[in-house]
Amino acid sequence: MEHTDHVLIVDDDREIRTLIADYLKKNGLRTTEAADGRQMRAFLETTPVDLIVLDIMMPGDDGLTLCRELRSGKHKGTPILMLTARNEDTDRILGLEMGADDYLVKPFVARELLARIKAVLRRTRMMPPNLQVTEAARMLAFGEWLLDTTARSLTDRDGVMVALSGAEYRLLRVFLDHPQRVLNRDQLLNLTQGRDAELFERSIDLLVSRLRQRLNDDAREPFYIKTVRSEGYVFAMPIEIREENA
Repeated sequence: MEHTDHVLIVDDDREIRTLIADYLKKNGLRTTEAADGRQMRAFLETTPVDLIVLDIMMPGDDGLTLCRELRSGKHKGTPILMLTARNEDTDRILGLEMGADDYLVKPFVARELLARIKAVLRRTRMMPPNLQVTEAARMLAFGEWLLDTTARSLTDRDGVMVALSGAEYRLLRVFLDHPQRVLNRDQLLNLTQGRDAELFERSIDLLVSRLRQRLNDDAREPFYIKTVRSEGYVFAMPIEIREENA
């Protein structure tokens, strides 16, 4: 039997929930509505869903709190698309940093919401099931570098710290969590949860180039991040996991 994608819509505005649900159902999706975090939790206890549309501005537990809760629990792999009535960069970045897969500002065109839902689902399903980003605090050593995942600090063999942007750190973590494995651009985008800038989605190659510069990796003959033509990138170095006090 063919699978029908199931979307959970969490929004305290009943009219918006209904409009979204009706449009998605007309376009072949199953929907369930929840007015708040309590209803969301109760439904997810018994029924898995394929994607959650989550409003940020809600009374009680807001969407950012619920996103963080989802990402730390058994539903951490469920895609989340955030909605907000405010076009605030702070809200957008916080939501994406907490693990949301995409972000849409109200008012929006229903067709765009549907397109974004389908794009997130498509990217998610391109991921092999054993690919994930681990959040455990640890020290990761590779070549002449050491990454402290608690402090988010990168140091060279002389103990000199190299500054990384948020996007660069997330990309490096993805590579270190999946060494010697070819990752295509969609996989890198999905794993980083790094949709904090339109530039990142359009230009994974630029971000790889920036990270290579941080690692003193020659783009013509890279030592760490190698390009696999027509496929993506591979982190070529083995990784050593060290105790934090090592």
